[in-house]
Amino acid sequence: MPTSVRMQQDRQAQRRLAVLRHAEKVTGNVSLTCRYYGISRNCFYKWQRRYQEEGLEGLRDRSSRPHHCPHATQADIVNKIVYLRQNYDFGPMKIKMYLKRYHDIDIACSAVYRILKKLGMNRLPASQRYKRHDKRYTRYEKQLPGNRVQIDVKFIEPVGVPDKTSTPAPVTGQPPKASRRAKYYQFTAIDDCTRLRVLRIYPRCDQKTAIQFLDYLLERLPFRVEVIQTDNGAEFQSAFHWHVLDKGIAHTYIKPASPHLNGKVERSHRIHAEEFYRMLAGIVIDDTGVPPLPETVVDGRPGTELPRHLPPLPTRPEPPDHALELLPQPLRHGSVRTNRQVRPYELPLPSVSCLRVTQSGLPDSGRATRANPTD
Repeated sequence: MPTSVRMQQDRQAQRRLAVLRHAEKVTGNVSLTCRYYGISRNCFYKWQRRYQEEGLEGLRDRSSRPHHCPHATQADIVNKIVYLRQNYDFGPMKIKMYLKRYHDIDIACSAVYRILKKLGMNRLPASQRYKRHDKRYTRYEKQLPGNRVQIDVKFIEPVGVPDKTSTPAPVTGQPPKASRRAKYYQFTAIDDCTRLRVLRIYPRCDQKTAIQFLDYLLERLPFRVEVIQTDNGAEFQSAFHWHVLDKGIAHTYIKPASPHLNGKVERSHRIHAEEFYRMLAGIVIDDTGVPPLPETVVDGRPGTELPRHLPPLPTRPEPPDHALELLPQPLRHGSVRTNRQVRPYELPLPSVSCLRVTQSGLPDSGRATRANPTD
């Protein structure tokens, strides 16, 4: 109990004790004392009974909390909220989403916040607290799909050691040797405008793998890419750079030691780490059993709807191989002249579904999802 509240209750208890002594030593009449202090006789006798039973402590205010509340949140739900807050630093919206999706518990964000505030857990960590506007990074968003696509790599490690008889991991390329520790790398690309996200897992992280992922990315996206933006990693150096230019796409590097310039894909990796990889506790289930969600809410997270100002993406049928033409329209990127590969028809929009957990603990790599547009 705060010191100020304690002192206030002490003063109130002394005042009630003075009322009892006034009736005993001054007036000798309960009615005159009650009329003098403006209280009822029932209140006087209640104070007198409490003072005789508990002493000065009985003159303090007692809790007015009801003995039973049928609308109170159940204890097991409160325990789940506290666990998610302490272990994952989830806010009210994420806690509501998680309880609804994995435990079929429907609770309002305001109720979650009241529980956190009552338990003194409503304050975020220092790294996530409010920052002044002049210290925040300036957010931006491209107006057309394909204007800029951010690519980055995330290191992941499978959960446990798979058995020899188990199904192979859904990775592309030759798996690592058994003599060394298993390592996998998640290549992620996200469009700056639509937040359409494509990811794939490889056992190597080099320029050859980055080139393979770029070819896979161009096949999956339903629009033409104009600019590829990466960091200065070794997997995005000369061989990858010239391959991007040969595709008729510009390639730009961000400033060294400035990951916030690739903020959208970095935020996507953080979501993967917090809401998927960190949830794996050693037991990997073949399928989560979560039914597909509507396209407006891609993966069940709050705020995953498409931006409202964007027109709907076309869903035309996939063109045949002979429909691809190389038109003699050279593009100049520095001192290199390349031909742009033009697709008369746009690829169909990839089907959106929930992220699956496979036998090896790695997400299904052949899917495209949309990230949070508010990132």
